[in-house]
Amino acid sequence: MDKKNLALGRTNFILIAVGMLIVIIGFLLMSGGCSTETMYDAEIFNARRIKVAPIISFIGFISIVYAVVRKPADDKKVEKK
Repeated sequence: MDKKNLALGRTNFILIAVGMLIVIIGFLLMSGGCSTETMYDAEIFNARRIKVAPIISFIGFISIVYAVVRKPADDKKVEKK
């Protein structure tokens, strides 16, 4: 398979993987305890779950979009005939 036929380069795939990791970290920060009918847990409304985790997830999604839109670097090698 010719590398020139690929729409994304190696750097793009690395950036996508990093963005996905950031999104996963954001979702893990959102997870945690829960309230039931018999017990109320106020931890579901703390700042980490309400503010920090969504911001981290959003940054991850934005970095994934950037990785997809970013133009892969062209080879600077010019073939001489």
